[in-house]
This record gives sequence, structure tokens and C-alpha cells, in this order.
Amino acid sequence: MTHPVLRTAEFVLPGHPDKLADAIADAIVQQAMRLERRALVGVEVALHRDAVFIDGRVACKGAEQIDFPALVQQVYQSAGYDGSFAPAPEAVRVSTDLCLGPLWKGEAEFREVADDQSIVTGHACSLPGTGMLPVEHALVRHLAIRLSELRRQQKKLGLGPDAKLIVLLHESGCGTRWKLDRISVSQQHAADWNAVRGRRLIDCRLREAAREFAVRVPGLEIPEAFPLQLNDAGDFVEGGPHGDNGLSGKKLVCDFYGPRVPIGGGAMSGKDLWKADRAGPLIARDLAIAGVQRLGLAECTVTLVICPGDRAFRVASVTGMGGAAVTAETVQRLEALVDLSLASRGDCEIGDLVERARWGHFAPLPSMSRHRKGPEQVTSGTRASSTQPRHNGS
Repeated sequence: MTHPVLRTAEFVLPGHPDKLADAIADAIVQQAMRLERRALVGVEVALHRDAVFIDGRVACKGAEQIDFPALVQQVYQSAGYDGSFAPAPEAVRVSTDLCLGPLWKGEAEFREVADDQSIVTGHACSLPGTGMLPVEHALVRHLAIRLSELRRQQKKLGLGPDAKLIVLLHESGCGTRWKLDRISVSQQHAADWNAVRGRRLIDCRLREAAREFAVRVPGLEIPEAFPLQLNDAGDFVEGGPHGDNGLSGKKLVCDFYGPRVPIGGGAMSGKDLWKADRAGPLIARDLAIAGVQRLGLAECTVTLVICPGDRAFRVASVTGMGGAAVTAETVQRLEALVDLSLASRGDCEIGDLVERARWGHFAPLPSMSRHRKGPEQVTSGTRASSTQPRHNGS
């Protein structure tokens, strides 16, 4: 690559309708797996205005006693819908069409066998300060976290729970240098908000956050006066479920690595950790991290495949920086470093899946998460990596 490339990525806040749906779906997974470690969960969530619809299957001990309306209300509340922005959690109407009950005889043991096919991708890079994610994706996620913090800290500003951001970076130097082109933000707000003060604080917070991020990332330049566009389409009063419908699994690119890396597979939220579409991306991410941390690759992208009836994933391909092929010996060494079986994920600690649904499945949870435990580590969401990332330049 000798010419500049425009790298771009987007992110949304927890009050976005699609993220509400994802968080509800994972709240159900979390509750079921607390009741039984080998719980089978495959659910989808749709919502609009004051209505939430949940369908699918939840199989575990006590599945019939799960209080789905209470889980929905908790998700709305923690996302920022506290009555000042519609819908109020207590006003949400929950409808379900679910297969509820215990696991069938022998089904718990069969969880170690894939009941579906899946092609999944994992990615990691050695660039410091990015959590081993593509720089544009790591940056926009960082900005979203800081914007969400501002909303929580300055409630009198009248900022709503719904917002979305997009960043554009000019990449050059064979993928070793980046210059911020612009940030665009769409932030929900109250009809009577102080627009002058609100815009000023958002502008200051995000400019500070961009420079804060760049200090840790070699090769990233933040111009002194880059364009920061805020609500350029006009006022954003009707947001969240009252501004648009929401559906689980619609923000897959935000959930994974941004548009630069093909994601493969399907949605993770709403599926238990024994499901191929959830276990596979976690395994693939750990393989990619191992390629960077243990084998010294500057960048690693792994594709895995599993067929119905298989107990473990197979490596379909491994590539290095810029999609360059790696040796067969490298692939063999990589396969020996990570357990590729479904069982390796199903019995892992699940952590806070609601926060995972909101902030991505492959990076440390933000410090503002109420349920965060322990220091930040680069993980795939279920187990920690033992070594620090290494940067090999190009």
C-alpha cells in the first residue's frame, strides 16, 4: 500500500435501540447460565417505542421462573432510561414467544457438540494502546465511552442515552501512520437543553479524548483543529426506541472489529457460550492474540470453521500483516497454543454479558461499568492473555 487510505469505524451508545436489544438478549443468557452452566439459549429481541418482543428458546433449570419483564426494565434503567427520556422502564410492555423448560435428557452432555455450522473470524494487532484492535475501531470506541461518561456525570446537560459516532482516519506509511480527518457525532438531547453549553462540553470532551487516546498510539496524529461535527442533521430529540426500531444482532460490525476485518459468523448476543457463533469468535480472537503475543506477528487474522456434529473448530486460514500468508509451521504452532473445542468456552467465566453487549466482546470493559472486576487485560472476553502486546512496526 503506497497511497493514503481512509479508515473509518462507528460506535453507538447503550441507549441506541439495537444495543438495547442486544443487552436484553445477553441479560437473558446471563440469567440462564447462572441457573445452569450448560443452559441452552438462543433468543432474539425486537423493540419499538414501549414494546419489546422476545422469541426463541431458553432451556435450563428454572427457565419458567425467569422474570423477563424485570430483566428488560433493568437493561433500560442501566442504559439511561430513567424517566427523563422515553420510554420509562416501568412503562415498557414485554411480549414473549419462547420455548421454556429444562434441557432434554442427554442434552447437557451434547452441548459439547456443535448443533450448527459456523465460519468465524478473529483478529489482533500489535499496535500499542489499541487493545489489539484496529486503530480506528479502538478510537471510536474510546470516544463513545468518554461521551457516555459525560452524559452520566453531567445529567443537567440533558443528554439522552442514544448516540452514535463515526471517525475517519487517513492511513499512510504502509499502515504505520494515521491522521484524524474528522469525528461526527449524533447525540440525543432534551428539547429544552442548553445547546450552547452542551455542544461546548461535548466538543471539549471528545477533543480531549482523541488526544488522550493518541498519546498511547504510535503514529496517530490528531491535528490541532480537526472538524468535529455534532448533530449536523439537526436536533436529535426523538431518539432510542421512540426514534427507531431496534433488533438484536444488527450492530455486528461494531461488536467485532469495525469494517476493516471481515467478521464471518453471526450475532453473539442472545446465544449461550456453547453456541458455535459465540464460542468461535472468542476462540478465534485468542488465536489471533497468540499469533501476535507468542509468535511475534505484527498483525494476525484467523478464520475458523465448524460443522454440525463437530466438537472443535478447524483452522481455515491464518494471515499476517495486510493479509500476507503465513507458513504452515506458523499455523501448526498456533493451533497448539489454544484449545479449539466448544467445551473450552462453555465452562468459562461469563462475566457481565450486558456490558459486553454494549461495549464489544473483545476489549476490556470500561471503568464506568458498575460490575467491572479486576484490572484491565487484553482478553477475548472469557480468559486473560498472559503477555503484553508487541509492536513490530509494519
